[in-house]
Amino acid sequence: MKFLLVFLTAAVFFGCATTRDVSVSGQRDQAERNLTRLETAVVPLEASRNIGRRQSEVTFARQMISSMEREASADVDYSGRLIAWSGRLAIIEGRYSEAQRLYRQSQAVSPGNVPSIILGIRLEGDPVRRLEIIERELAIAGRQASAGFGELQIERGRALFEMNRFAEAAGAFDTAFSSGLNPVYSENYRAERNRAWELRNTSGVETGTLSLLGRETITWNDCINIAQNETQLLRFITGGRTLSEAELFNRLLERGFIPYTQDVNIFDWPSTRPRADEIVTRAGAAWFVWRLYAESRADHRLLTLYSARFATGVNPRSPIADVPPLSPFFDSILGCVEREFLSLPDGRNFRPEQSIRGAELLTIFRRIDN
Repeated sequence: MKFLLVFLTAAVFFGCATTRDVSVSGQRDQAERNLTRLETAVVPLEASRNIGRRQSEVTFARQMISSMEREASADVDYSGRLIAWSGRLAIIEGRYSEAQRLYRQSQAVSPGNVPSIILGIRLEGDPVRRLEIIERELAIAGRQASAGFGELQIERGRALFEMNRFAEAAGAFDTAFSSGLNPVYSENYRAERNRAWELRNTSGVETGTLSLLGRETITWNDCINIAQNETQLLRFITGGRTLSEAELFNRLLERGFIPYTQDVNIFDWPSTRPRADEIVTRAGAAWFVWRLYAESRADHRLLTLYSARFATGVNPRSPIADVPPLSPFFDSILGCVEREFLSLPDGRNFRPEQSIRGAELLTIFRRIDN
């Protein structure tokens, strides 16, 4: 009887312990899921170049943090990471003093947690100093499988990009993406990685040009400045003299190098003059590039080469789906595609209304200039 009582007591104790362990394990799993959800919400905001349009997402992330904070947890690591994510969101909200306070609090609660390390790095304004901190933390993290390795490589890529060390930046992003990170990082930093790769061969360009190359959009003035600063393609206009932006724009407009519209579906030029600060589309870039190419080869027959071949007869057809055969842009776009200055993004359409990056134009200008 005594043996049976001991056995039952042990069974009850073991059952309670097992239930408690399962409960604690379940709480930890839920905590990790919460932090992953939070990471998925905040990282796109950190990577965004236009946070002004994403205020609803910022509000949602703050509400998520507030809800998690109300759920008390005895896990200090969880608490420290949650505080750090709150600080990282505070940077996005423009509340830097609050972000610094939260950084100190997170370090006090759970020293060395990864979101807190990243918060500390992001609070440092100087990219050179940031890189020093990152390299030190990477030395501590060690192997690629270590906690924080991928996140630190993302920060390393960002710092290197700011320092114009583009090839190294692209390599850091690639290392991060292959480290087993949450896919939200590759989804949101892939464009920056691609820009770094695109800019990797820009050593030697003028400082003023370099500031234009990473932009997602450029104006006619930007386009002209890149051609003038980095090539000899505009000497036929300048004669080797230094001309003002306004003078260059007007001369190129008068010579037909800048179109009066960038709409490929308009067959008659509008009477209004284009502005020098207009965003250049792929159609406008093709027009400008193809005329520079014809001028550099002293072969103006190129300007009607494709319309003479495709756009004649009763029912002319275009080999590019979204470029009408009778469009004034037909020859320019087909010429740029055939010479591989510009591509068909989906193999069928040109996407003439989309913008073009400065780095892409510099590559094209250099090919023509050589």
